[in-house]
Amino acid sequence: MKQILFSGTIGLFLTLIGTPLLIKLLAKKGYGQFIRDDGPRTHGSKKGTPTMGGISFILATIIAYVVTKLITSSDPTFSGVLVLFLMAGMGLVGFLDDYIKIVKQRSLGLRAKAKMAGQLIVGIAFAVLSLQFADLRGQTPASDRLSFTQDFGWQIGPVIFVIWALFMILAMSNGVNLTDGLDGLATGASVMVFGAYTFIGIWQHQESCANQITAGPGCYEVRDPLDLAVVASALMGACFGFLWWNTSPAKIFMGDTGSLALGGALAGLAICSRTELLLAILGGLFVLITMSVVIQVGSFRLTGKRVFRMAPLQHHFELKGWSEVLVVVRFWIIQGMCVIVGLGIFYGGWQAAK
Repeated sequence: MKQILFSGTIGLFLTLIGTPLLIKLLAKKGYGQFIRDDGPRTHGSKKGTPTMGGISFILATIIAYVVTKLITSSDPTFSGVLVLFLMAGMGLVGFLDDYIKIVKQRSLGLRAKAKMAGQLIVGIAFAVLSLQFADLRGQTPASDRLSFTQDFGWQIGPVIFVIWALFMILAMSNGVNLTDGLDGLATGASVMVFGAYTFIGIWQHQESCANQITAGPGCYEVRDPLDLAVVASALMGACFGFLWWNTSPAKIFMGDTGSLALGGALAGLAICSRTELLLAILGGLFVLITMSVVIQVGSFRLTGKRVFRMAPLQHHFELKGWSEVLVVVRFWIIQGMCVIVGLGIFYGGWQAAK
């Protein structure tokens, strides 16, 4: 458990002291946020705020993980490294998108096909590799069975698994990206979900089927649950420290660099911890905001009418007169309730399997 405390603390410390240094560097180079003309008018003041802040917590998370392993003299695991790979890979795609936006001074960065191609390459690599590297018990980082609180049902095979994993990665990455529209909203929501996955990893480690002493009915067939908790803790700490600078009024934005990385990390943790469908509940705010965009686009194409004043959902409430801080805090409350419900279902699944 020392690893979890170390990784979270180091991640927090690194972003608290490292983010202001990044802010100065980005401001010096003129890497400021480009604001859409069709967005809420109150966002005009955000123009020029340094972006690509995701670099801060991506590096902090990786460094926290490596330093924790060195301090505790423990070995990295394939599950932990794969989740970090997915986070960094998606972050790189987001970085290229952000960089083009800044250089070209336009709201659109990478072309849609190029951005999708980058996400597909990273996602496929993760999905394929996650079915390799079996341990002595034959457990690989991921499973080709669907999962909720544990694996269930029949094997779907490697090909369908790769498609399913890609869907999860793209859905969560774009979900966090859509949520990242107000100061601190996506960062604070992510902290809660990573906290939940820290708890899940600890619980799965204690109730692991690999534990010959305490293993019993309902035990978890997860390859490296403790190391997944270490990664989740590092992410939680790093995002918490970043939130200090990202909360209203934000001194820096995470950009696509950060939002795609966080979405990838969430999907990776869900896949490797065998809680794929549970992620839709734990990350309920991201799902809700994504669905608001789907509903808005679908309604306009079918009827020519809009359901919301503006999508994503947070901007609808801004246009109704809610202050930015009010929207963020209330949406954090919604996300907190989603995490509580998700953890309750997770615990209930364990109890039901006993």
